[in-house]
Amino acid sequence: MWTDVVDLNDFYRSALGKTARQMIRLGVRRMWPNVTGDVVVGLGYATPYLKQFDGEAERVVAVMPAYQGVTRWPREAPNRAALSDETALPFPDMSVDRLLLVHAAENTEHLRLMMRECWRVLNGAGRLLTVVPARRGVWARSERTPFGHGKPFSRAQVQRLLRDAQFDPTQAARALYIPPVRWPMLLHSAPAWERVGGRWFANFGGVLLIEAQKRIYAATPARRERARRPRLLPMPAPQLTGRAAAPDS
Repeated sequence: MWTDVVDLNDFYRSALGKTARQMIRLGVRRMWPNVTGDVVVGLGYATPYLKQFDGEAERVVAVMPAYQGVTRWPREAPNRAALSDETALPFPDMSVDRLLLVHAAENTEHLRLMMRECWRVLNGAGRLLTVVPARRGVWARSERTPFGHGKPFSRAQVQRLLRDAQFDPTQAARALYIPPVRWPMLLHSAPAWERVGGRWFANFGGVLLIEAQKRIYAATPARRERARRPRLLPMPAPQLTGRAAAPDS
């Protein structure tokens, strides 16, 4: 079930949300250090992590699912956020270079259809980066943040999902080792938590970041139906009486 866009917006305006955004944004940038000339699309609620690509990518666009709702983005410039069904993205085939999924995979009720649609819009060298709550992480157990809603994943589950959707996983990382609490002193120490957690407790990060490349040499073929010769049967003329004979109003 999708988290409402108003709740997502409120979370990322809070001190805890700003800290989460900072830590995850660093992980996204490490995986995508250079997007020069690329078309970058965020699906779900990815706007907190897209602004860093402005001025570098050729185009940056956000797509928010219909059941989540949409908000204007960015605020200080012409709107680049659209509302769309996650299984019918408003892009031509092979028109996107990089696709970032945040608050999407864990919430959609049509996960495989959404992933197949991601495969369709990415070009031959396209990259998909999926950000999901980690099953072992503390953040997936706290309903006070958006990462505590929807279905959490293990690394193996995400990789299996990507392979089933004709993607090849290329790299993986974790973020959010800090507990999801709003204590100011703890939030200020978030960078230290990330350094220590990434080195000594690598399996307990609250969020998984897994990148994959589109597989173009093994697309799933469409099922071929056996052709059948149509049969034409005579239809008797309808005989209508009473009220059934009246035309529709």
